[in-house]
Amino acid sequence: MELLPRSPGEFGSARYWDRFFRQRGQRPFEWYGAFPELCPVLHKYVRPRDKVLVVGCGNSELSEQMYDVGMCEDIVNIDISDAVIRQMRERSGSTRPGMSYLLMDMLQMDFPDAHFQVVLDKGTLDALLTDEEEATLAKVDQMFAEISRVLQVGGRYLCVSLAQAHVLKKAVEYFSQEGWVVRVHQVASSGDKQQFVLPVFVYVMTKFRKIPGSAPQILEICPEEQDKPMRVESVERLVAAVKDRQHYALLCSQISKTPCREQVSLDLCDKESGKPRYTLHVVDSPSVKPSRDNHFAIFIIPQGRETEWLFGTEEGRRQLAASAGFGRLLTAALHREQHYEGMAGIQAELSGKVMELAPPGLPARQQVPFLSVGGDIGVRTVRHCDTSPLSGEFVVEDVKGDGGCFFRRLVFLRNRNVVQSEARLLAPTPLPGQKKRRKDKRKPSPAEPPGAIDKSYLCCEHHKAMVAGLCLLGGPDALPGELAVLVVGLGGGSLPLFVHDYFSQARVAVVEIDPSMLEVATHWFGFSQGDRMQVHISDGLDYVAKVAAEAPAQYDAVMFDVDSKDLTVGMSCPPPAFVEKPFLQKVKSILKPEGVFVLNLVCRDAQLKESVLATLRDVFPLLYVRRIEGEVNEILFCQPSPEGRHGPAELGARARALEGALRQPGRPWDGSYTLADVLQAVLIL
Repeated sequence: MELLPRSPGEFGSARYWDRFFRQRGQRPFEWYGAFPELCPVLHKYVRPRDKVLVVGCGNSELSEQMYDVGMCEDIVNIDISDAVIRQMRERSGSTRPGMSYLLMDMLQMDFPDAHFQVVLDKGTLDALLTDEEEATLAKVDQMFAEISRVLQVGGRYLCVSLAQAHVLKKAVEYFSQEGWVVRVHQVASSGDKQQFVLPVFVYVMTKFRKIPGSAPQILEICPEEQDKPMRVESVERLVAAVKDRQHYALLCSQISKTPCREQVSLDLCDKESGKPRYTLHVVDSPSVKPSRDNHFAIFIIPQGRETEWLFGTEEGRRQLAASAGFGRLLTAALHREQHYEGMAGIQAELSGKVMELAPPGLPARQQVPFLSVGGDIGVRTVRHCDTSPLSGEFVVEDVKGDGGCFFRRLVFLRNRNVVQSEARLLAPTPLPGQKKRRKDKRKPSPAEPPGAIDKSYLCCEHHKAMVAGLCLLGGPDALPGELAVLVVGLGGGSLPLFVHDYFSQARVAVVEIDPSMLEVATHWFGFSQGDRMQVHISDGLDYVAKVAAEAPAQYDAVMFDVDSKDLTVGMSCPPPAFVEKPFLQKVKSILKPEGVFVLNLVCRDAQLKESVLATLRDVFPLLYVRRIEGEVNEILFCQPSPEGRHGPAELGARARALEGALRQPGRPWDGSYTLADVLQAVLIL
């Protein structure tokens, strides 16, 4: 500790460095970056016949090692410390005739212009640029100007640095504005214990003649795992890319030493496009007793199933890790824009990277298993991509779910972890004379035409609850007669389609603000309009207000299943304006006295949710809630009259009666649930 300066400014003092090297003696001092780690990068930019200048050489062995391996034969080393220059002359003078050591200040060098092909700086800029005071920045500008002066056109300034943001930004801005090409290499770690947790970088600034006017900046970054540079469009993006790699190194260091108290999430990006390729979650299970074979495993989430509760929530992943029986489970979700070469290809691609996230205590050369559901990576086929002015980018995709069934999904890419709409696909029907393939031999192909939409199946649990809530209409023993139903929010159309098909006397009006969604529902989800089904392209707020003004008390049921476009609010369904008191009073006014208002509420903000519930209680005297297990959704059933209050037993009886009336001979019915089961957890608020 006695070797450290009293203040950062002393790093630029010759007196400090003289004292430092006298106290340290003959032991080489390497700031960071050992020669074996730096060598692959230096070999790219230093040629044997280059004349090389090393600024701020200290007593580092770097230039000696470069000389000894034949990387270059003409190296001039300068430093402001007389003590270290004398020391290094004694160490290398007789054995390395092509090496010279000169006492010189790099801010005022004696060399002629364009004298060197390479200037090498290992930690010197970092030592000088300790702050952003005016005097410090002036010295750095002087340093850069001198380096520029002594370098030939086409020469390279190689700066080995820890790349603190202000250091990197200063260097990149200065040289890019001078018309130089700037490339930043991340130095590959040797895997040995390092003095610094942060990764080491090499800035490569290649000198070009400055072109008058505004020439485009050429800025590139080379991550440690690849040789091909990636172009970035601005200094800010380059600094951000370096910062991402520094954060990753800190994360790896932290979780390699101690278990994670909270789940850690990170994206691994595609080398070519820079887009996310894998989303990883690190899940530790303290309850698992460690043994040699259960320290660490990788779980590949099948494509299209990343939104399921088990894989898409913290609680689900915690349960998955505990049931897998590993102390640390790393889950990997696959992105729809990427192509994957099966489980073997993924394993080959991830094996090296995931070991950086291994837990403490992992035995050396331990085989780490790759797990999945059924041993494969699932099937995902993107059927349609488009962009809507209102909903942004969206995709329609077919995915293979649990049990081998296929599902069609609508996903808004601004919230890619949420399935907006989902429908089950029926198995393709063989053509006349075509033999049906045996089930165990059948391998779904992305090119295979999908089957028709199974309109009897409600994929979303909240849709089942919304339909079950219609048992609040009419008497306990009969299906209500003619129904007028308003559904706000179309999506793929599953909810209004089910109501239309199974309530044979229902007249359904659907309000959808985005005309693109009507096209999607029609072309991809089997939706169609008719005498009893009409879609109105309108803002739900405007439509309800218009009906309230012109023809109140006309609907038996009003259903809100509409998402919010504003992701900054803690409520993603519905938009806040839909649960403000004046608007809810309009909703109440368009209901018949014995009607029901069904609301899909998705709110992660506890305070906001309590405020919404309080407003609903003010408007509707009778309020039921059905919470969806494993999801944030809560379905609220609101009635304008308190006289229709029912206990759990009566609600169950009504649900059974409704289901019995809906089940008609020859009409398909999903037997995986009953409406009574759906309603058994309903609470009266």
